[in-house]
This record gives sequence, C-alpha cells and structure tokens, in this order.
Amino acid sequence: MAGMKKLAIIGGGAAGLAAAVEAVRALRVRGVAPGSVETTVYEASDRVGRSILATGNGRCNFSNARIDVAAYRNSAFVSQALAALEGEPDSCEDPVHALFADLGLLWREESEGRLYPLANKATSVLDVLRSAAQDAGVRLACDCVAGRVDAPQRAGDRFHIRFADGAVRHADAVVVAVGGRAIEEIALPKGLPCASGRPVLGPLRTDTALVKPLNNVRVRCCVSLAGADGVEKARESGEVLFRDYGVSGIAVFNLSRFAAPDDELRIDLLPQIAPERVEGLLLDRAARLRSAGRPCSADAIVRGMLLPAVAHAALREAGLRREGPFANADAPRLARALKELPVVVRGVGDARQCQVTRGGLAVEAFGPRTMEACRVPGLFAAGEALDVDAPCGGYNLHWAWASGMLAARAAAGMLAADDGRTKGASRA
Repeated sequence: MAGMKKLAIIGGGAAGLAAAVEAVRALRVRGVAPGSVETTVYEASDRVGRSILATGNGRCNFSNARIDVAAYRNSAFVSQALAALEGEPDSCEDPVHALFADLGLLWREESEGRLYPLANKATSVLDVLRSAAQDAGVRLACDCVAGRVDAPQRAGDRFHIRFADGAVRHADAVVVAVGGRAIEEIALPKGLPCASGRPVLGPLRTDTALVKPLNNVRVRCCVSLAGADGVEKARESGEVLFRDYGVSGIAVFNLSRFAAPDDELRIDLLPQIAPERVEGLLLDRAARLRSAGRPCSADAIVRGMLLPAVAHAALREAGLRREGPFANADAPRLARALKELPVVVRGVGDARQCQVTRGGLAVEAFGPRTMEACRVPGLFAAGEALDVDAPCGGYNLHWAWASGMLAARAAAGMLAADDGRTKGASRA
C-alpha cells in the first residue's frame, strides 16, 4: 500500500515490545483502520525479548506495587512521564499493570512491593507481549542491527534507518528502544546528546583480603558506601553475598549505581543494634564469661553472635587473635569492626551480571510527556536508551514499559493525525 504509514521501533526488549503493543492499541482507540499503519520491531539478536528472560534470575520482577519516583536517576523527568501516563487523576489502576492485566498476565506481590508473574517464570511475561504483538500484526524483524537514523529533510519525507547489512528502511515515526550500550553505536540526528554508558546494578570488585575467606557466605546486614573523602554516598539494607573477587547481593547491586574505585563499603554486621550499644554488649558478654569461670577469648566473645567465618573476619579486622584473651580495652576496636567492616571498592565485578547500563540519551532533549525528541519531531526514545535507571525491585522494567507506552501513544497520535490529513486531502 503506497499510502501506508510506518512506525519503526528499534529494539525488541521490554520497552520496544511495550511500545509495539501499545501503538496498535492507541491507533485503534483513535479510529485508525487496521493495516493503515505498519508497525515493525527491529531487533539486533535472533529473537525478541531476550533481556526480559534474564531478569529477576529468570523470574522477571516486572514491576513494583509501590513505585517511588524519587528512587530514579533524573527523577523529575520520570515523575512527569509517569504522571502523564496515568492521565486521569481519578484512575486507581497503574497503566502498566492495566496493560499486563489486559494481556492476561497474572501476578503476585512479594516483599517490598515486588511483582512477579504467578507462573514464577519470565517466559510468561514475554509470552503475553509477543503474542499480543503478533496478534496485532506487528512485524518482528530479528537480526537487524541498526547503525544510523537520518531525519526527514523536508515536509513529506520519512526517516531513513540504515542497518549493518546495508539495508535501508523508511518510517514516518521512529521509537529508539535499544538497551545496554547499543545506543552509543547508533548514529542519531544532531541535537541528541548521549552519555557514555557503564554497567550498574551488579556485583562489585573489591580488595580481597577480607572477602576471599568468606567466598559464598551470605549475611543480612546494612551497608553504607563512602567516597574517597569519607562522606557517605548511599546506604542499603539487605543481603550481601561475599565472593572471592568482591561482594554481590541486592544491597550491593543497588549501591553499585553510585560506587567508584577507591570508595569504601562499610558493612554493619549488627544492624539491629544501635552503634552506641555494641561496646556495652561486648563488655557484658565478657563479664558473663568471666563470672561463669569460662575462658574469655576473643572467639568466645563473638561465638553465637554471627556465622563463625564472618565473626572471625571481624576479629581479624580488629586485630584480635581468635584464641587470644579478650580485654575490656579491646571492645572499642571490635565494636567498630562489627558495625563498620571496611571493604575498598576496585570497580564493577562481572559486567555480564549487571542488570542495567547507566547513561544514554540526555533526558533534557526529550519531552517527558511524550518521549519525543524536542529537536527531531517524530523521533521518540524509551527505556534504557534514555539516561534513567533505578534500584532493584521492578523499577527499571516498570520504566521500560511506561516510557515505551508513552512513546507509542505519542507516535500513534502523530500518525493518526497524519492519516486524517491524508484522507481529507484525497477526498478533496
């Protein structure tokens, strides 16, 4: 069909698939006849949705019941975007959750508001999205690596999308929804600043003197991150997994968003006990041992307090020998080790385990209510392509769905208006 409008979505991950499904829905609401707009998702890998399958250890923590906008990087932009998506203030259902309910997904809420599919498998999230896209006639074009997007030069022209294999495709509107550092590999029109990406929400590589003997030990604790100047940058509570190269676990993943080499992690092994009480607790334990006529060794002081390996690490940090006698004068050093066990950050651990890439297109170049580029009409961005990230807990996928939906609605509105003008001109 010569007069068919075309919407191109670059990236077949979470944001791209949400945009594809929502675009068809939005066009239908606007009365655009099926087949009047061709929607195509161009994906670099051999299948869409691979990134979705890897989330939440294969379970896909696809959203959160209590999204805290302040947790996002560039939170003011995100706040305006989510408010625009919600639309009617009287609506009590989150639009992202409404989308998945319409697609037939069932889910349950776990700790801290995390939402997981009832089937407990990421495949169920991908299945409902892919099925909805295919049922709506969306074209899923895989093994298509986009390298350049050229904007229309004059009225009536289209975007030109150039691919690595030399193919050129045309579109009336384009949604850029690539993940990772792929956004840096696409040449986009001028006026779209892009920050170099770095992997975050992953393990941290640290000095290994303390962590190596604790390899594969897990602790529930509180961890603070301090810069080289000693000033605290961030604090997290939760599980930490010690590895021979550093530390992992959800608390560490969240802190990795702010960590830099030479920063220091300070691990509070007794978060339930106030700092000012720890020294007294140690002295009381020593007094009980002595009154019972039992040996008051350093090992005896920490026995039953923590896992043995962790307790012994605290003793080493305090400069105490396990079998050596514990003197009252040792209490301040041991108390500090228990409340602020120090580990120096050397960098990101295995980048392949990182869930998000920080960086991407500057949000200042896009309208928060539409995801449209301010200087390039008809070009939209969504998900990880934009410089937005958040902690674990379903926040990043929620942003991918939400921004993809916003971009799709705005693109659909533009294409529907163009379709109306075209029909009007043909009738005249």
